Amino acid sequence: MSTRCPVSAGAAAFDPFGDAYQADPAASLRWSRDEEPVFYSPTIGYWVVTRYEDVKAVFRDNLLFSPSIALEKITPVCDEATSVLARYDYAMARTLVNEDEPEHMPRRRALMDPFTPKELAHHEPMVRRLTREYVDRFVDSGQADLVDEMLWEIPLTVALHFLGVPEEDMDTLREYSIAHTVNTWGRPSPEEQVAVAEAVGRFWQYAGKVLGKLREDPSGHGWMPFSIRVQREKPEVITDSYLHSIMMAGIVAAHETTANAAANAIKLLLENRRAWEEICADPGLIPNAVEECLRHSGSVAAWRRLVTADTSIGGVEIPKGAKLLIVNSSANRDERHFDNADEFDIRRENTADHLTFGYGSHQCMGKNLARMEIQIFLEELTRRLPHLELVPDQTFSYLPNTSFRGPDHLWVRWDPSANPERADPEVLRARHPVRIGEPSKRAISRTVTVREITRAADGVVRVTLSDVHGRQLPAWAPGAHIDIELEGLSRQYSLCGDPDDRGRYEIAVLKEPESRGGSRYAHESLQVGQTLTMRGPRNHFRLDPAAGRYVLVAGGIGITPIIAMADHARAIGKPYEIHYCGRDASTMAFLDRLERDHGDRLTVYVSAEGTRLDIDALLADLAEDAQIYACGPERLLSALDEATGHRPDDFLRVEHFTSTRRDLDPADEHAFDVELRDSGLTLRVAADQTLLDALRAANIDVQSDCEEGLCGSCEASVLDGEVDHRDLVLTKAERGAGKVMMTCCSRARGAKLVLGL
Repeated sequence: MSTRCPVSAGAAAFDPFGDAYQADPAASLRWSRDEEPVFYSPTIGYWVVTRYEDVKAVFRDNLLFSPSIALEKITPVCDEATSVLARYDYAMARTLVNEDEPEHMPRRRALMDPFTPKELAHHEPMVRRLTREYVDRFVDSGQADLVDEMLWEIPLTVALHFLGVPEEDMDTLREYSIAHTVNTWGRPSPEEQVAVAEAVGRFWQYAGKVLGKLREDPSGHGWMPFSIRVQREKPEVITDSYLHSIMMAGIVAAHETTANAAANAIKLLLENRRAWEEICADPGLIPNAVEECLRHSGSVAAWRRLVTADTSIGGVEIPKGAKLLIVNSSANRDERHFDNADEFDIRRENTADHLTFGYGSHQCMGKNLARMEIQIFLEELTRRLPHLELVPDQTFSYLPNTSFRGPDHLWVRWDPSANPERADPEVLRARHPVRIGEPSKRAISRTVTVREITRAADGVVRVTLSDVHGRQLPAWAPGAHIDIELEGLSRQYSLCGDPDDRGRYEIAVLKEPESRGGSRYAHESLQVGQTLTMRGPRNHFRLDPAAGRYVLVAGGIGITPIIAMADHARAIGKPYEIHYCGRDASTMAFLDRLERDHGDRLTVYVSAEGTRLDIDALLADLAEDAQIYACGPERLLSALDEATGHRPDDFLRVEHFTSTRRDLDPADEHAFDVELRDSGLTLRVAADQTLLDALRAANIDVQSDCEEGLCGSCEASVLDGEVDHRDLVLTKAERGAGKVMMTCCSRARGAKLVLGL
């Protein structure tokens, strides 16, 4: 029914239990992503899906692609093992991982509260304490197997605390957890199946015993006491058998995947030494480094789904009843979604798009607990053992299974005499904030060196920056800006140099009389050779190649993005003109270069000399296919906006660096509902609450940065409803189309929005 002939050579050779897949599932399936992204594997009797968009589409539709087989044993169980499980009354029922609608979402919503960032924050002190205690045990030894001596035990203890169960019997639980993985996703022999079944049966009985204790007094902290309390209110939603099943499944889910993810992350970072050294030097990079580790080498390699109706995936016809192995680890390395996907880049801006936690209504509920633990592990190790390295020539082995992976052992070594805390005990008191949730793009920084500082005009300095390690800087296009930390303040500056010169960036800084310190510091204290923290570049002010003519308007320091646009227009032969406004010619940056390179296209307006831009005259003869790009003071941008109101959408495009956003006043706002189509949730956004805050409270991942409507990081797709746009990012046409919104500031005009989240 579900086979396809002929089976290709690659499909016939695919073996998810083989060494290549176990060591690196994504690399072993590169051939598939390139040649046959959906194929039938006769070895396991599953269709295998390997590209990002296809995997995400399967996750998104949990009706067409049922999760009911997610925990089905991939290797048929022998009769003797089945008898053993029956002897223990093993009756694992559906859990949040593998149940269908309509049962799934009511249970997920009822049991979600302990997983929200607000509730998870209560566990941070315990995770920090445990991490400190375990590292203390081996910090002076010079060599350790991090899996055995730290990474397996801490997540197990955290899992028990989170669930609210006793900490006793850890050795037994470790054995049980491995047995459950082999039983469900592995390929044990008939003899091994019997031994595994014995362990799984004992695991089942132990879970029931602990659950019985908790029922006697469910008043304590933890997910299981919480679930028991919910059951008393909603017995039709949370049944007795369901509690027993999630008790057992929860131990495995909260323990093993986190332990493996942490081991994979540390191994990957130590194999990429420069990345390790960078997070040692800047702990602020750790949250995004964790996310990149989860993308590049996560602990969840694949999930399984059952096709409920004839359909197609990636253009391949798939019949009803077919079984799917959706390899999210392969999707995470798909070049079609991630640039240079095989490279490990801790500053990758879209790394949080990874599918390691799944997507949609079945996304991992415990994702933020795992993120917290791995961040704390890395913070402790990079601070106390920055000189840590992998023991050379060790062989990494993995427990053979289709879906979860992490090294059985991770041997590391270091010189104890070089431990920083021996010379400076204050090292032990340092602490970096943990980010509970998806990392902010604000945290994706790099260190740059001030290479040159020159005068660009009266009150304006031009600053040239280069990477502190001499590497190429990220590519950029005219209109892009970067964020620079100056005296503890983050400031945005447009790039105004040559985009083809990846060795340096150029910005210009105006000394502002009302400066809060950033521009004053750049003029009075910044020195050549000094290092700065930089984020970006980002670009929401791109030139449209379809425009027939570029009309470039700058006011004062707003010339910085405009000069790069003019250089580009000249280089490609696009018709353009520049209108440059300033108070006094001596204060107008780059005026000499503009006159030299763009003299015949340049018109200068100097108010001290009595010349001013006549906006009506500027607009009078412009063709419909022209576009105006403007950057400068708000009064200039507002005047242009008012004068072009009757023109086509996107006739005027502007760049803002200051927000007009004000605090929400409940007296002026209204509450509204937001339906999250992909997640199956409907949230209420209060009158004094931003949509972004409501999403975070519901454990929904949304990137953010400025949270003032300036940067575009928190964009979400809109499927239905009218948006009250309050950002300074979207163009008039984008607002009119109503397909996207910025969740940090924009709201619903009516009673409801439907988002593609």
